[in-house]
Amino acid sequence: MRWHRRREVWLIAAAAVFAAIATPMFGRRYSFFDMRIYHGAVEWWLDGNELYSFIAPNTTLGFTYPPFAALAMLPMGGMSPVTAGWVNVIASVAALAFVLAVMLVPIADRCGWPRWAVIGAAMPLALALEPSRETLGFGQVNLLLFALIVADLVALRWRATGGGASARSGGRLARWFYSGAWAGAGIGLATAVKLTPGLFILYLIFARQWRTAAVASGTFAGASLAAAVVAPRESWLFFTDVLWQTDRVGAADFTPNQALSGILARLHDSPEAPTLLWLAFAALSCAVGLSRAVSAHREGDELTAFTLVGLASTVISPISWTHHLVFVIPAVVILMDTALRRRAAHRRLGVVSSLTGLRHASAAVAIYLLFVLSPIWWVRHRLPEGSHYDSGLWGVLAENSLALGVILLMALLPWRSGADHFRAEGLGYANRAVTSGR
Repeated sequence: MRWHRRREVWLIAAAAVFAAIATPMFGRRYSFFDMRIYHGAVEWWLDGNELYSFIAPNTTLGFTYPPFAALAMLPMGGMSPVTAGWVNVIASVAALAFVLAVMLVPIADRCGWPRWAVIGAAMPLALALEPSRETLGFGQVNLLLFALIVADLVALRWRATGGGASARSGGRLARWFYSGAWAGAGIGLATAVKLTPGLFILYLIFARQWRTAAVASGTFAGASLAAAVVAPRESWLFFTDVLWQTDRVGAADFTPNQALSGILARLHDSPEAPTLLWLAFAALSCAVGLSRAVSAHREGDELTAFTLVGLASTVISPISWTHHLVFVIPAVVILMDTALRRRAAHRRLGVVSSLTGLRHASAAVAIYLLFVLSPIWWVRHRLPEGSHYDSGLWGVLAENSLALGVILLMALLPWRSGADHFRAEGLGYANRAVTSGR
């Protein structure tokens, strides 16, 4: 027992050393750039100026989030930008720990692994990924929104199981909380902060999860209306003008834009993607992502369903910077879990092969390394100083590599029948064996 614990500590230490080496080697220099913009915009607003007229010094960038996000950021007005950045780092790391626990505890329990060791090793590995290090370094909110969305997955699990002993032993408030009746509130709040998570509401409707969709829609509407009451001018300006100014955040061809629009703009060697072509491919991508998510839901794998929606949202968004791509984290977990399930299924059938599950395990490792190495920065180009074809075919592939990886995951990510052990709301799902992966 003592040897096993020593081995697990060494595993965590090895993961931490890898992250400590990989992050500065493949990441960039950070100075809470985005947080400084948020902080400056909030102070500008508190001084009585118009929120969306703020432009950060030495840039052309201003505040682009809905007014509800600005209200949520008001507490940073009493901090320095650096202090606000570190507060965000602490909160974001805690949010990532919560997300990893939700995803990995069921796997650890099924495999008989210590929970603390699995999460302890996964944390530094997840922090070394491009979306995580960019989120923390720029002072972004992506991991916080990620946790809000995953909280709804937890609520759906509680609703299906009745909340367990925690619900039965607590008071009325505890019973309501553990009943999962609030499922959808996290998605609604995330959408009020940043509109992109609204695709989850559309997914809930297509999956016939009516109650969850209603809670999400109501939460978004309530938060937005509350912001409109407090800041009516900003709310009107955002939804009638600022929202449609897609050039406020930068040109589509910028290398860190790893959305579909970025691929098309760079292929055309133009600052913007051809509108009709982008709309056509975005509609197709949305249909693929949502239809596969509904299929995963029907098969009882809500984590994969949520992951597919998250991936689709970054593909079809007009701009998806690399720090937006946080849903590659559960995608890697799902691929590794599929490999483990296939290996366990073959072992129960008496078939032992070292190649069982190798395809999914290899895909997980490849995606993980892609988002650690982040080849887009090796061949970064900027119009009009140079062409996106200056580095040849290799350069084109490298500069679009993260976006291509996300699109492949959206199209090919397997789901695991019965993985979440609950009845899918509105679709008559009956629990299936947990050993299969598609």
